[in-house]
Amino acid sequence: MRDGGAREVIAEVTTDFDEFTVDSRAHGDGPLDWDGYAQARARAEERSGETESVVCGKGRIGGVDAVLIAFDFRFLGGSVGTATGDRIEHAFSRARETRTPLVSLIATGGSRMQEGMLSLRQLQRVARHSTLLRQAGVPQISVLRDPTTGGLWASLGAGADVVIGVAGAQVGFAGRRVRPPTDADDPAYTAEGQFTHGHVDEVCEPWDLTDVIAEWLTLLDSGSADPADVPRALGSPTPSTDGWSAVHRARAATRPHAEAYLDDYFDLRRPITGDRTGGVDPGMLCGIGLRGRRAIAYAAQAGTPTTPAGFRTAARLIRLAEHLAIPVLTLVDTPGAANDAAAERAGVGPAIADLFGTVAAARIPITTLVIGEGGSGGALALAAPDRTWITPDAYFSVIAPELSAAILKRPPEQVPATAEQLRLRPEDLVELGVVRGIASP
Repeated sequence: MRDGGAREVIAEVTTDFDEFTVDSRAHGDGPLDWDGYAQARARAEERSGETESVVCGKGRIGGVDAVLIAFDFRFLGGSVGTATGDRIEHAFSRARETRTPLVSLIATGGSRMQEGMLSLRQLQRVARHSTLLRQAGVPQISVLRDPTTGGLWASLGAGADVVIGVAGAQVGFAGRRVRPPTDADDPAYTAEGQFTHGHVDEVCEPWDLTDVIAEWLTLLDSGSADPADVPRALGSPTPSTDGWSAVHRARAATRPHAEAYLDDYFDLRRPITGDRTGGVDPGMLCGIGLRGRRAIAYAAQAGTPTTPAGFRTAARLIRLAEHLAIPVLTLVDTPGAANDAAAERAGVGPAIADLFGTVAAARIPITTLVIGEGGSGGALALAAPDRTWITPDAYFSVIAPELSAAILKRPPEQVPATAEQLRLRPEDLVELGVVRGIASP
């Protein structure tokens, strides 16, 4: 069933809602003198009880103030015309001026044909104000209701800091009537499909929406300039006696991995998923969490080879944290970057380069803890140059000992000795100045 009412969804997610008054309403048959447009708007007003396809105002969600833009699909399919753009611009301006997070509750079929290119140009208007809001460091959340299609998905929806899809919602640039017939029911045009391919951060059930938005507002509005604390070591408290033992301990299945560290470190956390270019790496866990009363963004490798999508997602997370002034925690645990042909075709080299550059340019503090394998450039790309620690059951190396021996044309029995020569143990790394110290339990 399609989502229709703006005021109904506002009532579900907010308290103390105060609607903005904006003198913007189309007149007659509109700027193109489209025959019958005035009558169509009159029917839409009668059906919806609204004078435009959006209702904008300020309310409280879970105790946090937010500026809201809520679409009413019953008003000409939630389409956007020039008067709609006036209301959206006013809402963005109020959010920026008052530094209040903005939440868009979208249900739209796209641009309003009866206003032609003047309607389509509202997308540029939305994009401009979304950029201004980001430059001001004010958070923006979009909620994709049913349906979210056309240019509003490609601007207001996908352009937000955090994108939440409502389960079962139709989401796509192409609406049902303009898709190829063979693709009409393809799951790519759903919130779940967009999530699978890295374009939506999470999908929630309608009855969970208020709590999900409230948690995100709390997380996005709780940043501070102080660096993230170094997590405590959860594994063995004593370092290995030699390099080869250090490698074996880091590779042990029983050693605590990223999920255990994140659960121990945060009181609350929510995920940032996907690289926004069609890729998701389940081995790169990204999001924002609450530790005490302060928000900390995190990017954590989960022990698998990191794919290009994983590196790009981590870079996206760091850039998001930077414009919201939230410190970052990274957890390093990978045997290295994915080295198969698929990774090369997907641009693993450029993806790593982008992450190196993002970390180097970051103006917010990044704290790193190596919790397992620190394999070559795929691990180093996620590490802070001057704020990296390591746990006793981890290692950090220019290359895996087996690969080093192969390159040096050494027999397999010399791998342990090669590991020792690489000086990859925690104590070696402290002595070399690669890490600041060894995390304590």
